[in-house]
Amino acid sequence: MAKKGMTKAKIVSHFAEKFELPKKNAAAIVEEFSALAVSQTKKAGEFTIPGIGKLVKQKRKARMGRNPATGEAIKIPAKTVVKMRVSKSCKDSIVPPKK
Repeated sequence: MAKKGMTKAKIVSHFAEKFELPKKNAAAIVEEFSALAVSQTKKAGEFTIPGIGKLVKQKRKARMGRNPATGEAIKIPAKTVVKMRVSKSCKDSIVPPKK
């Protein structure tokens, strides 16, 4: 079974210990960073997190798809989605490239 990821509380605790801050201040920093990422992605269409990657807002065109249960053709409407593009340095440090 895989290990569970860090929760928001664990991230706040980590920053509070690392930078010797009260947990309340560390929580405010984490909240502000996430709010900044959301607002900038919404406004500018992208937000870069240095060393990790980039949040990108992308528009998808309308297309035809299939209902898997019946095989019937259905129209999928156009929509806007958000993607995370992971930086090469982050990818390479997590999963080293094959030599």
